[in-house]
Amino acid sequence: MHASRIRRPRLTDCVIVGLASLLSGCMRVGPDFHPQHEPWSEHWSSTSLEQVTQQAPQPDVRQWWRMFGDENLERLMEQADAGNGDLQIAGLRVIEARAQLGIALAGRYPQVQQASAEALASAQKRSDGFDPRSGVYLQYGAGFVVGWELDFWGRFARAIESADAAFFAAQANRDAALVLLHAQVAETYFTLRTGEARLRIARENAQLQKRSYDIAQKLFKAGETDELDFQQANTQYLGTLSSIPELESQIVLAKHALSLLMGRPPGPLPELGVSSGKGGVIPLVDRAVLQDVPADLLLRRPDVRAAEYQMAAQSALIGVAEADLYPSVSLLGTLGFSASSLKGSPSTLAVAIGPSVVWNVFDHGRITNNVRVQDARLQQLTVAYQNTVREAAREADDAATSLIAASRRDAILNEAQGAARRSLTLASTIYREGYSDFQRVLDAQRALFAQQDAYVVNRRNAVGSLIALYKALGGGWTTRQPLVDAATRQQMQQRTDWGDLLNEVSVPSEGAAR
Repeated sequence: MHASRIRRPRLTDCVIVGLASLLSGCMRVGPDFHPQHEPWSEHWSSTSLEQVTQQAPQPDVRQWWRMFGDENLERLMEQADAGNGDLQIAGLRVIEARAQLGIALAGRYPQVQQASAEALASAQKRSDGFDPRSGVYLQYGAGFVVGWELDFWGRFARAIESADAAFFAAQANRDAALVLLHAQVAETYFTLRTGEARLRIARENAQLQKRSYDIAQKLFKAGETDELDFQQANTQYLGTLSSIPELESQIVLAKHALSLLMGRPPGPLPELGVSSGKGGVIPLVDRAVLQDVPADLLLRRPDVRAAEYQMAAQSALIGVAEADLYPSVSLLGTLGFSASSLKGSPSTLAVAIGPSVVWNVFDHGRITNNVRVQDARLQQLTVAYQNTVREAAREADDAATSLIAASRRDAILNEAQGAARRSLTLASTIYREGYSDFQRVLDAQRALFAQQDAYVVNRRNAVGSLIALYKALGGGWTTRQPLVDAATRQQMQQRTDWGDLLNEVSVPSEGAAR
């Protein structure tokens, strides 16, 4: 028969283990995180914001660009969500943070897991020298060691808390990437539209000035006027003509920028459709439609939420560092088996279990200063969070102020371009009738070109201010696209066993962030 020896745990061991298990996870050293909202941010607003915002259910601030009613812009947004490289990286960082959270969660399980096996061949001869069976026999054994540090002081719980906050921070950073992407697409699109409108104006004025140049040339050749009128008309016409290549270049560059935002090389943009080439008037929208008060939108802004989650993650790391000041209580267990091929030799099964206490008594100075380091980092993040909120408020107020100014200038510039058009008509009539010189016609043409161009540029500034306002309030943080697209998911799964992780992580939502 095989003999076995099992070491039974003593009563004192059972008592210690029971108490340790009872207290495991019940104590958490370090501070519990509390949001550091400044009093002003809870009820913040401004006179400028009140003038340019209105409460309404539609359009949703998460898709604010729909208020322009531009199908081209909406198609560009969808393509940018699907192909933008920065957004894809932000989504992969969410996956990375989720895997990091899985590492932290592993602290709940035994930290030491070792298995070993060995076999030894030995030769043995009988005393009379006769060895009918070669005299070789085997000794073999196997062992398993488990060490489980109990979360007596909440070290692992705090680590999980930190990783969890970092995971939500990664989600908020992806939301912030969406906000930035949508603002950039809209900005670039209206830069393109503005370039087309300015190009149309430049070509129309060039044609108008070309007619004046032709008239001046004929009169000069006929001897009815001197060369001055002819050269002035030629100078003005060529100056306007020279602006056309620059505007054409701006349009091409804007298209290149849109291609990059959509994750493509420079090339055709079928999303623009046929209406984009018409160079229509830039829309004027002087109100931002909000579903909530500015103060709440400000605190829900993705980069503000990310800064707050980073504070929470760092706060938990203080507890992780502080847990090193206290003894670590672990359960150690071993299981061993050994046997031999010799007939009649016994096999052995040994089991041992008991507590272990480790205390870094002589590292008190290092540990204490590490706690201080983590606390200083938390304070830095606290100040950074408060600065982020203040900067967000400044951006929103600046955008609102600029929108008010652009809206006021719109009516004035529209009236100014009408007056300039009328002035040119009068100046041309008086010149043809011989009551005025050609200089007044040139001045009127120059004024008309300048006022028409200023009107379009101001419309572009108004749209840019509206986009900046929505961006400052965190609008546009949602998308229907998954964190990882199908092609990327397939590529990653071919390299690594991701299990269900690539499918489990959901698209961040406003509710989850709060």
